[in-house]
Amino acid sequence: MEWPDLRDAHLWITRSVWGNVVNPPKTRKSQAAVPIIRQLAERLEMHRLRCGNPQVGPIFANSLGSRLNLNNLLSRSMLPALNRCQVCGLSEGKAHLKAKEPHDYKRDERIPQWHGWHACRRGLASNLNRLGVDDSVIQRILRHSQISVTQSCYIKTTDSDVRGAMQKIEENIDAETAARSLRDSNRTVISDSGAMPQSIN
Repeated sequence: MEWPDLRDAHLWITRSVWGNVVNPPKTRKSQAAVPIIRQLAERLEMHRLRCGNPQVGPIFANSLGSRLNLNNLLSRSMLPALNRCQVCGLSEGKAHLKAKEPHDYKRDERIPQWHGWHACRRGLASNLNRLGVDDSVIQRILRHSQISVTQSCYIKTTDSDVRGAMQKIEENIDAETAARSLRDSNRTVISDSGAMPQSIN
């Protein structure tokens, strides 16, 4: 992403980058602008100000002002922050070996694990689905050419999603049972039940 790509509350996808190779996006749908939420827009503007308010160049640059290599960022900064020892709190590798008291490295399971850059897109799709956003809208946000890709590969359900769905069925059955108990066999409202008739003939 470069600064000119950030405008009108959208990120405009104009290129595909793999390593140092820059190409056009894979498909026409891939070039669609992606709306960004207010919280992200505010943080990007704060980042711009910290960088000296640039109007051109990469949004995330290295010390030389060139495009940041995400794999270098991952190995240098992100994984050491995520893979910390439960005993001493130091990152795995050389830092851990310098701990004052020798001990085996044991990863702190309270810290989230790294699941790859693509997990960000899967997380977005799954959270939007959980919020009730239509799958076709999620497809458009992720710029997939086929909705089947969005549904089969990006929208992930969790155990809590399954429990929540079954809870809704349970509540619906309770509500229907309670409504039926207030009516007689002819579906006439039982007097003094407080129920309202479904229709007036």
